[in-house]
Parts: sequence; C-alpha cells; structure tokens
Amino acid sequence: MRGRKPKPAAQQIAEGDPAKRGVHKLDAMRATESRATRGLRECPKHLKGVARTVWRFWARELEQMNLDCRPDGPMLEGACVAYQTYVELYELIETQGKLVAKKERNPQTGQMEVVDVRPHPAMHVRDRALMQMKAFCSEFGFSPISRARLSVELEQPEHNQQDLMSILLQPRPPKQPQEKTVQ
Repeated sequence: MRGRKPKPAAQQIAEGDPAKRGVHKLDAMRATESRATRGLRECPKHLKGVARTVWRFWARELEQMNLDCRPDGPMLEGACVAYQTYVELYELIETQGKLVAKKERNPQTGQMEVVDVRPHPAMHVRDRALMQMKAFCSEFGFSPISRARLSVELEQPEHNQQDLMSILLQPRPPKQPQEKTVQ
C-alpha cells in the first residue's frame, strides 16, 4: 500500500472534515469501521525480565488511554521483545566497548598487533531493535508526536458536552461593522 495511512473516520470528524467529504459520508464510514474488543490478555508466559516489566507498564498506559484492544496483543508483545533486545545489547556494548579491534600476530616480531578497528557488531542489531520499538510505539501512541496526532477520543462524550460536529455546523456570528475614523 502506497501513500499515507488512512485516518479513522472519527479522527477526520474531529479534525473538521479536512477532505470535505461531508458529514453523512463520514458518519457512514464510522459506522462501517471495524471495532476491536477491549482489554489486553495477560502477559505472555514466555516474556521474562525486562520484556515482562515493560508489558505491564505499557498495558496500563494503553488502558488509561482507552486503547487496550485484544488484537493489539501480539504487536505489543513484539514491542516488548524489541525493547528487551535493545536493553540487553546496550548493556553488552557498554561493558565491551563500542569499538572492536581485530588483532593478528606479526610474523616478524611474534607480537599481537591491531590491524583493524570496527564498530561492535551488536551495535547494528541494537539500533535495529530500537527502530522496531520506535515503530511499535508510534503505532500505539507512546511517543509525544504520535500522542499529538492521536486526537480521537474513543469514549462517548458526556451528555452535557456539545458534540464537535454540532459546534462545527453552527452558523458563524455576523461580523460587526467597524467604525471608520476620519482624520
């Protein structure tokens, strides 16, 4: 699929119908969108250590944001594993150093000499795990930018609050004529 990711109809309504599709078409789109069942499953038993801790933390945060949906469990599991991989490799690189020296024995002197210095091989894997975790977090709204983009409120508004569409459909108040001053 090419291009931008499609926005949910509720988000388009909240943004004031920027594509000018019309209220009735957006309401019909919202009615036909699939809805996931709420509530994440328990933490998978195979997640241990850091992955289990971060699962519990992110599950509570998703619940607070009303985004804890059952089909998102495997995706959250992948984010937790990526985070654990990142943390483990970060600690490994911190203990072993960011550079690895390749040594060979000099045939003339018999001494070990450094012939090449390269970045630690785990740095590439660590960076890939960080990118995967960042992608997962962006999907779930765990980064500041994705939270700002996630302006859709999944719960029904309170009865005393006015609906956004009713506010947008109200006519504008007439402009007051400005008084001209003659100098």
